[in-house]
Amino acid sequence: MSPGLEDAVDGFVRYLAVERRLSPNTVEAYRADVLAFAASLPRGRRRVASVGGGDIGRFLRLRHAQGASASGKARGLSALRVFFDYCQAQGLAETNPARGLDLPKLAKALPDSLNKAEVERLLADDGESAPLALRNRAMLHLLYATGLRVSELVGLPVAGLRLDPGFVRVVGKGDKERLVPFGAAARERLERYLAAGRPLILKGRVSPFLFVTNRGRGMTRLRFWQIMRRECWKKGIEKKVSPHTLRHSFATHLVENGADLRAVQMMLGHADIATTEIYTHVDGARLKQAHRKYHPRG
Repeated sequence: MSPGLEDAVDGFVRYLAVERRLSPNTVEAYRADVLAFAASLPRGRRRVASVGGGDIGRFLRLRHAQGASASGKARGLSALRVFFDYCQAQGLAETNPARGLDLPKLAKALPDSLNKAEVERLLADDGESAPLALRNRAMLHLLYATGLRVSELVGLPVAGLRLDPGFVRVVGKGDKERLVPFGAAARERLERYLAAGRPLILKGRVSPFLFVTNRGRGMTRLRFWQIMRRECWKKGIEKKVSPHTLRHSFATHLVENGADLRAVQMMLGHADIATTEIYTHVDGARLKQAHRKYHPRG
């Protein structure tokens, strides 16, 4: 007898985590999407072999009626495609009912970023020399210098920092390792933090993390987001910002200055260059603005 959808989910989750090596957040999102689909079906149709393309179509229309975004609907369909691929491979289903449906078309949204003047204002030294201030300044400089994800920044081990050549060794999504360079400005702030900040924060304690809290632990993403918001407020930057804003700024400014898109892809840790290509649209938007402003028939 064909198993129920809910019964197949546990094995699916293990497959995503162990074989596909997806991040815990992605695994949980896929799990939630499959369970939401199962809950949308009548009880008598919640078996893997009973599902048809019409069931999935109705689920997507239901999500649309509930106000789901195009990206949310696309992720739901993508999760169901992967789930039924898994079920086929396990012999639980003969076909994949999600394969005949098209993903919703997504509008390419331009990422939010700070312009160069705003970045300079945010990173400008304010003369504070307290250990936590040195830590915060080093984190902001390193984030803009490397474009790390915030989870990569707060989880960066001391062993991942190479000051002399100016590199960080990062383990990103899917446990993929990459080397990302940084420049002299970030190195100077890191050296100051390591000499006069981190030892005073730790007070003799030992931590594998490069950036530590008063309790000697690694920092959370939420805590760094709060620090960044406060720093922007102090510097008079009124845009809504997050750590991801500096990651976008890093990539945008590289592309604007002519950096090779493949190099930017490697530094950001994007598996697919199509993800990085959004920054060519950012640069295109800047060029269009300049054309409208300066061309006599713009």
